[in-house]
Parts: sequence; C-alpha cells; structure tokens
Amino acid sequence: QVRMVESGGGLVQPGGSLSLSCAASGRTFSNYAMAWFRQAPGKEREFVAVVSWSGNNTMYTDSVKDRFSVFRVKDTVYLQMNSLKPGDTAAYTCAAGSYGTDPSNFKYWGQGTQVTVSS
Repeated sequence: QVRMVESGGGLVQPGGSLSLSCAASGRTFSNYAMAWFRQAPGKEREFVAVVSWSGNNTMYTDSVKDRFSVFRVKDTVYLQMNSLKPGDTAAYTCAAGSYGTDPSNFKYWGQGTQVTVSS
C-alpha cells in the first residue's frame, strides 16, 4: 500500500522558519517527481514546489522563490521554509507523479500538515 506521510507543520511567527518532510513508502518512487501543494481556507489548491526524480531540477511558485527550498533524499521530500509570512498559512500536502506544476500530474498524495504563520 502506497503511503505518503507528512510531518513538521505547526505554528510559527512571521519571519520564522519551518521544515516539512514527506516520507513515501509502498513502492519505489525513484522515477517520480515529488512536489508540495498547499490549500488555504476558502482557496483552491496551489502548487508550491517540485523536485525531479533525480533531484537535479526544481520549480517554485513565484511567491515562495528565494524563501523556500525543496529537495529529496531517496523517497523522502523536504520543504525548507524561511521568512514565513501570514500568507503562507495553509495545509501543505506532498505528492508524487510527473514533473510539473499541475495537480493532475500527480498520482499519489499525502494527507497534509497544517502550517500557521501568526504572531
């Protein structure tokens, strides 16, 4: 059974940092890109970042460039988030699939972890 389990969410003050991780299991993910999406209350799911199967290629949504960093170690994907803003508050979900930014590219999804940025 394929599982993708996120961890690392929580409450952080504006300007702070958090690191999310997502461990995938149940099959080999070495040929899959891995990505992070987020969804804030009342808003649609939004692409955040993706890393290719090799780890050599990444893409980010404009609002997080220079603040977030995505990388992977085997079948675990990480999202290092710095200089967090209240607008980053959302449920963050990891996904595995084809390299890209469209949710339809991704076949496997985690359950999500909440990130709240507030003073």
